[in-house]
Amino acid sequence: MKWIGERISFLEDKQKSTFVIYPAAKTIVKALMGAWIGMWLMIGVSVILYINNLNFKLSAKENLNEQLNIIVFVFLAFWAYYAYKVGRSYFWLLWGKELIKVNETAFVYKRSIKNYGKATPYYLENIKKLRMYQPKENSLQAVWENSPWVKGGERMEFDYLGKTIRFGRKLNEKDGKLFFNLLTKKMEEKLRKVKN
Repeated sequence: MKWIGERISFLEDKQKSTFVIYPAAKTIVKALMGAWIGMWLMIGVSVILYINNLNFKLSAKENLNEQLNIIVFVFLAFWAYYAYKVGRSYFWLLWGKELIKVNETAFVYKRSIKNYGKATPYYLENIKKLRMYQPKENSLQAVWENSPWVKGGERMEFDYLGKTIRFGRKLNEKDGKLFFNLLTKKMEEKLRKVKN
């Protein structure tokens, strides 16, 4: 197994080239996000338990008024949304990876968390305009995409049957260029083998 930078590994044999892109290994970020998620979950559970306990103690006539129920519902919807989104980002930082396999017929892409994910084949003859994208260094987009709360920030993309397929989450410019050059070379080699 060979490495491009600290986050991209690749393995090559006669039939296929396999690339694995790992998330950045920042221990302090993982610890802080874990603590934040733990506290967020405790807040939600505390509110749910308090409301259930309060409703149980009050008689049917004294039940919480409708306005308070709406406020609690809106809060819990907000709480659940962010618990889900940040939880997914946290699990991505812990166990996520992008798997790319280029064989003689297809570019197979899979985003996985602990081997869970769907591998999608994209046939090489239908892939158009493989390109690299890097946002301006101090732009709002660059700051947003580099935050640990956001899973996105894909740096590579290609057109496939009218859709834009993006991959290469949060790659820095140096590793991205090296990966882009190697990936382009391998895809062209596989296409030449098929055509010959």
